[in-house]
Amino acid sequence: MANDSPSGPVRRRLLDAASGPLHPVAQQTLVAALDAGWADPARLHAEGRRAAALLDRAREVVAAGLGVRPPEVSFLPSGPTALARAVDGVLYAAGRRGARTVASAVEHSAILVPGRARAARSAGADAFAEVPVSRTGAVELDAWAEALTVAGTVAAVLQAANGEVGTRQPLEAARALTQPSGIPLVVDATASLGRDDVPTAWDVLVGDARSWGGPPLGVLVVREGTRWHWRDARADVEHGRADVAPWVPLALAAAEAWQQTAASRQSDAQEAHMLVERIRAAASAVADTEVVGDPVDRLPHVVTFSSLYVDGEALVGALDRQGLAVASGSACTSSTLEPSHVLAAMGTLTHGNVRVTLPLAAVSPDRADDVAALCYALPGTIEAVRGELGVAGL
Repeated sequence: MANDSPSGPVRRRLLDAASGPLHPVAQQTLVAALDAGWADPARLHAEGRRAAALLDRAREVVAAGLGVRPPEVSFLPSGPTALARAVDGVLYAAGRRGARTVASAVEHSAILVPGRARAARSAGADAFAEVPVSRTGAVELDAWAEALTVAGTVAAVLQAANGEVGTRQPLEAARALTQPSGIPLVVDATASLGRDDVPTAWDVLVGDARSWGGPPLGVLVVREGTRWHWRDARADVEHGRADVAPWVPLALAAAEAWQQTAASRQSDAQEAHMLVERIRAAASAVADTEVVGDPVDRLPHVVTFSSLYVDGEALVGALDRQGLAVASGSACTSSTLEPSHVLAAMGTLTHGNVRVTLPLAAVSPDRADDVAALCYALPGTIEAVRGELGVAGL
C-alpha cells in the first residue's frame, strides 16, 4: 500500500487533527456570517442588533448541546484562554478564603504554567498542588482527596480526558471529593467536547470549538450558583467573563459545527474507536514500542505510542515525507520541542513518541484509508529511523 504516486506528489493524509480544519458546513457558515454578523453586538444600530441576535442564537445552540442555560455560556478567544480564565475567576471569587489550587499533573500547560508561577511567587506557600497520575494517566484519587484537605484550597482542576493519550478521568469520583468542602471543580473538556459524551460532573466547564470542527473559540460555562468572578468584569461583555465581545462569525461557525457533529457523533466515535484500535495493534506489533494511555476508558479518536531508540521529531519527519501528518511531544506545548510532561507524569518513555488525533469523518472521509496507510508504514519507518541513528537491531 504505497503512499507515493509515480505521476504526482505524495498524497497528504491528516492524522493530527487536535486543531483540525473547519467542518465544511461550518466553513460555509463562517463565510456567510461575514456579511450578516460583522457588526459589534454591543451597538444599538440595526447592524449591531442583528449581530447581537445572531450571537444569542449561537449561544443558545451551544448551551442546548451542553445541557445548560444560555446565560451560563460565554465565548472567549481560545480554549486555553478560557481555561486560564476559568481558574482565575474561581480564585478571585474565593480571595478571602484562600488561593490554593489542586490539579492533576497531566493538565494543560494553561493550567500548569500559571499555577507553578503562582506557587513561585508565594514565597514558599503551598499555592499549587500537582496530583500524581497512574501509568495510564488517570489521577490518583487517594492523592487527590488528600490534596483537597490542605487549608486554603479553593479550586480544583481536572480534564475530562487527556488530549495526548486519550485517557478519561474519573470526574464523578473527583467531584464527589470536592463537593463536601465547597471547592469548585473546573473541568477541561477542550479535547473531548463534540467527540465524546458531555461531562456532567463539574462546576465550571471549558471547551474549544476546534475539537468539534469549529473555529478557534473558547467556551466557558459557569454553572449557576458557582462562586466565580472576574476582577475586570463588565456585565455587558459575555456575562462578565470576557474582556471583549466575541467575533460573531466565529460564534456562528462554532454553533453550526456543533449542530453538524452532534447529529453524527455516536457513529463517528464508534468508527474512530475502531480505527484507533487498528493503530494500537499496529504500533504494539513493532519491537520496543509501547502504546500509552488507558486501552479501554479513553477518547475514541486519540492514541499515542512511544518507540525506544527513536527521536520523535525524526519519526514525525519521516512519516511526513510519506504524506502522513502526525504529531509528537506534548499536545499543548509541542512547539517547544520539549519532552511531554504528560508522558513524564505517567512514568512512560518521553522520547520517540507519536500522537495521532483522528479528524472528523466529515472533514476527512478517507480517514480509514489514511489509518491503513499509517499502519502499513509504521514498521518500516521506525526501523529506517533507527537505522539512521545507528541503533537498528538493538
